[in-house]
Amino acid sequence: MLYAAVIRPVIDRVHVSLRHAARQGIKDLYARRGLTPGLEIDVFYALLDHPVPEAALAARMVYWPFDPVAAEAPGLVRRIDGYWHLTDAGREVVVEAERVFGATAERLWSHRPSPSMPGLAAVDAVLPLVERLLEAGQATGGPVFQALTPVWDAADASPSARLSSRLEALRHHRADAHRAAWVGAELTVEEVQALAPGPEREAIEEETNRLDAPVYEVLDDDERLVLLGGLGALPDGLADR
Repeated sequence: MLYAAVIRPVIDRVHVSLRHAARQGIKDLYARRGLTPGLEIDVFYALLDHPVPEAALAARMVYWPFDPVAAEAPGLVRRIDGYWHLTDAGREVVVEAERVFGATAERLWSHRPSPSMPGLAAVDAVLPLVERLLEAGQATGGPVFQALTPVWDAADASPSARLSSRLEALRHHRADAHRAAWVGAELTVEEVQALAPGPEREAIEEETNRLDAPVYEVLDDDERLVLLGGLGALPDGLADR
């Protein structure tokens, strides 16, 4: 349980920093088509592989205002028989977006301001471990994790691109655990978002950790250290922003 709590902010830092680093490239990609990023950019690794159930995507978006009709309006995604699909135009856009994220990850994570930092060697070390976690998550993950895996890879995807997509998916294992924790505490989304620091919030975090922890049991102690250290060593570029 403790490991789940420790690894969470490390995974989030890597994910958030990559999204920040790629943001301008993604905006430019959409602007060339007279579009702005929408629902599809949040779940494209899954949508490129398979349709995503409406209920699972609604759960994924529960913390933000979400209008399915507005999400369909730009013509990149559509609902068919209870599932979200990419349109042909949407697939074209997000395949290019995947290239932007992959190239950004390669550039960001290859930076070695100190010879002691591993650079892309860290990607090679942690990628097989994250892949094993996604496999294990099929038995322990909740509905959003199940809906957003497996993830799509381009034929020429680099290890950095593959790690990017898999970390995105892994985050949903914990997100499902968190939703289950506050639903189990009989809170609404508005109530949990309004919670101040204190015993009630701590109880939800503890339950989240308990529900998230089983996925990491597939790794032994040494592998957990490799995962924590490898992800922690990846540059994030945030100090320059």
